[in-house]
Amino acid sequence: MSNVLPTEPPLIVQADRTVLLETQHPDYEAARDRLARFAELEKSPEYVHFYRLTPVSIWNAAALGEQADAVCDWLLRNSRFPIAPALLTQLREWFRRYGLLRLVAHDAGRLRLCCDEPATLRTLAAHPQLEPLLQSWDDDGALVAAEQRGELKQVLVKLGYPVDDRAGYRTGESLVFALRAAGAGPRPFALRDYQSAAAAAFHAGGSDRGGCGVVVLPCGAGKTVVGIATMHLLQTNTLVLTTNTVAVRQWVREILDKTGLTEQQVGEYTGEQKQIRPVTVATYQILTHRKGKLDAFTHMDLFDRGGFGLIVYDEVHLLPAPVFRATAGIQARRRLGLTATLVREDGRADEVFSLIGPKRYELPWKQLERQGFLAPARCVEVRVPLAAARAQRYAAAGARQQIRLAADNEQKDDVVGALLQLHHGDRVLVIGQYIEQLQHLATVFRLPLITGQTPNAERDRLYAAFRRGELPRLIVSKVGNFAIDLPDANVAIQVSGTFGSRQEEAQRLGRVLRPKQDGGPASFYTLVSADTREQEFAKKRQLFLCEQGYAYEIVAAAALLALAAERREARA
Repeated sequence: MSNVLPTEPPLIVQADRTVLLETQHPDYEAARDRLARFAELEKSPEYVHFYRLTPVSIWNAAALGEQADAVCDWLLRNSRFPIAPALLTQLREWFRRYGLLRLVAHDAGRLRLCCDEPATLRTLAAHPQLEPLLQSWDDDGALVAAEQRGELKQVLVKLGYPVDDRAGYRTGESLVFALRAAGAGPRPFALRDYQSAAAAAFHAGGSDRGGCGVVVLPCGAGKTVVGIATMHLLQTNTLVLTTNTVAVRQWVREILDKTGLTEQQVGEYTGEQKQIRPVTVATYQILTHRKGKLDAFTHMDLFDRGGFGLIVYDEVHLLPAPVFRATAGIQARRRLGLTATLVREDGRADEVFSLIGPKRYELPWKQLERQGFLAPARCVEVRVPLAAARAQRYAAAGARQQIRLAADNEQKDDVVGALLQLHHGDRVLVIGQYIEQLQHLATVFRLPLITGQTPNAERDRLYAAFRRGELPRLIVSKVGNFAIDLPDANVAIQVSGTFGSRQEEAQRLGRVLRPKQDGGPASFYTLVSADTREQEFAKKRQLFLCEQGYAYEIVAAAALLALAAERREARA
């Protein structure tokens, strides 16, 4: 495909809804950015990237204002070969279904499901999954109990009919506060244009057209600030749910730093403190806590306490299944999801769509990089061979043991050492999955280590020391994937990961994307054992980086070690 004449279009659109994009085509970047609006990247080999058109990808595009004619016409213009008419018909049908069903308020305790097509409503009403949820129906619509609002939307989205929810929301208790004026307080602060636009897209002027949905922005782009801006627009008590206690305290610090709210108005609800205040920040873990597998969730009633009119789901792509179930029951509250990627490894993207809401705002990473809001990044995969003895053990091992043998390959030690040498003077994070591997590296290189077992006070101390520049290098386990504020980190070395998770790749890259004071670039290295299952997983993680427009280099460990040796000799 790399020999194709430049005049030929960059796409091949196949009848199975796969779209192939040639990476060497002169229009590659423009085509990639357009495809990302309505298709999902599935595979990213070197020369051809594979996208897939899905109902949820089309419905999210429709929610962002895309039109069926515009999408189909663009595909026709940019496809190298004719497109199957059945595929275009399918795309138009998915677009047509978005907004076909509308949920509106009816009377106390009941909602009306409206549909402009009586025949479609009759067909759906007879479905065995939907029929028990409807109290009555006729050609003008169906009545449903308000408390079944979430379950109704879940059932319908799985049947292929997304619901445009216009049934309104509770206002919650009033919470009047102002954003801190630019220049006031310890750090300069003003909303960036895209942060204001994201909050406004969710709020929709306070109308029922908004109030639920997801904002997709890269790590380092200020999703927390978007949440705060949304709180300010709504002026109501708010519950923020996030991934861990460190993230809770970061949210609390940001809220107190960027608003006029006081410490008495912002509470922490974690395993250590149980404060319910006008703004309450809690972990997903505390909500899913229960004493035994058959016991009720101890703290799930938090949703119904505190007069919350807004629920903010930080890192919404990690929303646990029990919280999905709770979210189904609180559809009368406004719900904002914040994430760097809508990819869910468990395939529950349709539930995020139905229960949190559609995509309301998204900006590509590269666009923010061009505007100077994110540091330019170099992404490098370093292929590290297995030593002969480990290679023999790997060949004889079962699948699970092979994964571990590849991940903690001892020859990665030399590569980590070479990278630390090459990036002498930089602010480096070493990130990995396996505690024993990280403890070994911490001992070899005499670096501090943060894991899930590190007390929160010690974590806070080490993070603060890194931010101040007192600790230029830090090793973190997967607790470093989420919501840690280390703006000056400019190098990440990933020594092991989670089975090719694109979520994880997004989070780890995000640790080094904050713009640097000197305007310099960020470097993101992934150490992969060559010719192993780890190399296969790396291809999956590569998907996210390619989707966002990052070049992805692959280098041999020997070349990197030789470069480090040359630098050493030059300094000597």
